[in-house]
Amino acid sequence: MNWEPVIGLEVHLQLATRSKIFSGSATTFGAAPNTQASAVDLAMPGMLPVLNEQAVRYAVLFGLGIDAEIGRRSVFDRKNYFYPDLPKGYQISQFAEPIVGRGQFEIVLGDGTSKTVGITRAHLEEDAGKSLHEDYHGQTGIDLNRAGTPLLEIVTEPELASAEEAVAYLKALHSLVLYLGISDGNMAEGSMRCDINISLRPAGSDTLGTRAEIKNVNSFRFVEKAIAHEIERQAELLDSGGSVVQETRLYDAERDETRPMRSKEVATDYRYFPEPDLLPVVLEESLIEELRATLPELPTAKRQRFQDQYGLSAYDAGVLADSRALADYFEAVAGTCSDAKLAANWVQVELLGQLNREGLTIGDCPLAPDALGGLLARILDETISGKIAKQIFEAMWQGEGDADSIIEARGLRQVSDSGAIAAMVDAALAGNPEQVAQYAAADDQKRKKLIGYFVGQVMKTSKGQANPALVNQLLAEKLPD
Repeated sequence: MNWEPVIGLEVHLQLATRSKIFSGSATTFGAAPNTQASAVDLAMPGMLPVLNEQAVRYAVLFGLGIDAEIGRRSVFDRKNYFYPDLPKGYQISQFAEPIVGRGQFEIVLGDGTSKTVGITRAHLEEDAGKSLHEDYHGQTGIDLNRAGTPLLEIVTEPELASAEEAVAYLKALHSLVLYLGISDGNMAEGSMRCDINISLRPAGSDTLGTRAEIKNVNSFRFVEKAIAHEIERQAELLDSGGSVVQETRLYDAERDETRPMRSKEVATDYRYFPEPDLLPVVLEESLIEELRATLPELPTAKRQRFQDQYGLSAYDAGVLADSRALADYFEAVAGTCSDAKLAANWVQVELLGQLNREGLTIGDCPLAPDALGGLLARILDETISGKIAKQIFEAMWQGEGDADSIIEARGLRQVSDSGAIAAMVDAALAGNPEQVAQYAAADDQKRKKLIGYFVGQVMKTSKGQANPALVNQLLAEKLPD
């Protein structure tokens, strides 16, 4: 039987507040264990939670960013369960009345098509601590620094149909939260992690199968691999006449497999009830409108504007608009050199290539956008060729100065003197009579290759400084018809 997967995602997003959601403890990553856990975080007797206003603002910003329903009244609940790293024995979360209700989120797939994913809700909650197993010789250490860190849990409808769609959704969500500035989105540090709910059903059926949940996957690649493995596992079970058990599983990246953790809880297992120590959160319209006014141009709108304003392809616009910092960098370069398509090519190929080779982000880039724009301006006014520009780019990256100073210091100005280039063309033709004869007898396709050969000879003579357009023009005039 052919099976089709049905996937829903729950993303836990750590909000970029300086303190925790219900206490004044810091949220800095990497601190020594248990140095950022106050009496409130430790659930000491008599300690009461106080809601962090900034966490509320960030949650509302997210809701506005996906045009979702904003809960004018939301309520915190106690979600009861036991983990060694959950000090209170319950988690303060939201259930029946979340701060963000239904919304929609558009994603772009690899083939350029788009899909709208339904968002069920996004609710505020506190994180648990962390159990440490590696360094304690058969024992478990508990670090409560993370306990009480503010999370926004973003839940989709079960509308994703493949690993590709799931990863596309996560990447688009990651881009959005960075644009909004509500999280650093650092998956390696746990700022964005994902629970995957996946089931199989007969192809074409409307009935959902029994789902398994894969907990706490923290990279796009691992999400893709975990889904692929789980689809294969469930299909083999069903094909052999077995049944899928509703359970929580973990993904082991080293073995590339999912393994069972425990039977899957449902809402009634958690015995939700309203948190008695926190009043309902009531949002005034003035606050919502204040936050709406701060929304930046979001990725979808920016992608479309880049296509309309700069004439970029959908692919190029998507790459450049993926990061707000990269989009700002590109626009600054385009404004300096006055050719957006040239700027887009250089930012995507040369700049991002160099950043990737050195393991840097656009925020770490040592080359200011106006400096790169100045280099591209020298290509446009034919002071240098594109090939020479790559040499200058390398020198600029190493801090040797701006484009103009490097051009002058190294004598790299492009040769555009028609007389000098004509002499080099004549020398190339005279020195290669066999290729000239081949050109005279060749068809159009072979002639293109031979012209490339002659251009290479002239560029070699000129040390790469001859104007390529003029070289091609003179070759066309001098070669036999």
